[in-house]
Amino acid sequence: MLPFLGENFGNAGSVHTPGQRALAAVAAARDCVAALIGAEPNEIVFTSGGTEADNLAIFGTVAASTKPRQHVITTAIEHHAILHSCEELLRQGVDVTIVPVRTGQDSQGIVDPEEIRRAIRPETVLVSVMHANNELGTIQPIEEIARVAAQAGVSFHCDAVQSAGKVPLDVKKLGVDLLSISAHKFCGPKGVGALYVRAGRQIVPRAWGGHAERDRRAGTENVPGIVGIGKAAELARKLLAEDSARIRSLRDRLESSLLDRISHVQVNGDRSRRVPNTSNLSFPGAGGEALLIALDLQGLACSTGAACSSGSTEPSHVLLAAGLPHDDARSSLRFSLGRPTTEADIDRAVEIIPAVVQRIRALSPREQEATAATHAR
Repeated sequence: MLPFLGENFGNAGSVHTPGQRALAAVAAARDCVAALIGAEPNEIVFTSGGTEADNLAIFGTVAASTKPRQHVITTAIEHHAILHSCEELLRQGVDVTIVPVRTGQDSQGIVDPEEIRRAIRPETVLVSVMHANNELGTIQPIEEIARVAAQAGVSFHCDAVQSAGKVPLDVKKLGVDLLSISAHKFCGPKGVGALYVRAGRQIVPRAWGGHAERDRRAGTENVPGIVGIGKAAELARKLLAEDSARIRSLRDRLESSLLDRISHVQVNGDRSRRVPNTSNLSFPGAGGEALLIALDLQGLACSTGAACSSGSTEPSHVLLAAGLPHDDARSSLRFSLGRPTTEADIDRAVEIIPAVVQRIRALSPREQEATAATHAR
């Protein structure tokens, strides 16, 4: 990326030599991103990240529809880039159906394709279902859902921000019409992403003012960021099998060690159908926010997947939708591993986490006793 922040600071939309160097770099990056997901280069639209890609897919598809009334289907466990977009659609008079997910112990957080089929109406213009959930890591039956949408003649968008670069992706095999990715999820720079738009699929741009990205996204290209996502995609594709196996092994070791050392811990989500880097664990009797802060002070960064408001933590909408009781959802943490994660990191985490959980639980003995009694029943 560095040359495109300095000596090669050309505008990819210009015809002069510096601009053509930038344009060539953008084209090379487009090839790499397309190869990562099995697309054609002209099907890739560069964006500022996964959120913009999701917004462009949703609003662009609705705006392109010629139906007198529009209806969009999504699920209860989507990222807020999808759910908040759907809230805005409702304000604009578009009908939205949010389907539930399975809540059984063996299929927690999985979308049932039949729920999608039942929700489709004559006015449905788009179905949007994520490939891998950002909190649970669960991988959805995208190929089956895509077939359901195709049979009804409905466009299908897939948010693959959490899975790109972690598991193999092939947009043709998946059968999707639109697919979103974000560079920083596979070791690229923040602030750049891409939207796959199947050839022949029409979307109306969200920004106007030029002909960049084949008239699908106006504005000067972020050349350094695009070069970064291109290189990250190239490396992710090359290292995918090696990274996935190693990271999965580290994640499983983290989980088994914590399950052995801490009482009443549970792994949330479907344990067999998930991306290799994500582990979501509940520690009943210990609030997730308190755990997060205590672990951060020990140098271990994790996430609650919940929002703070006025000093109180709301449980994750994903965990509640997946059927977790309120208290278990409130005591959950997400641990994310990646290419930089080492065995020493896992050893350190296994050393830190049990002591912190014990200390936080000891501060709330009444809650701990109630939790133990519930789990004993």
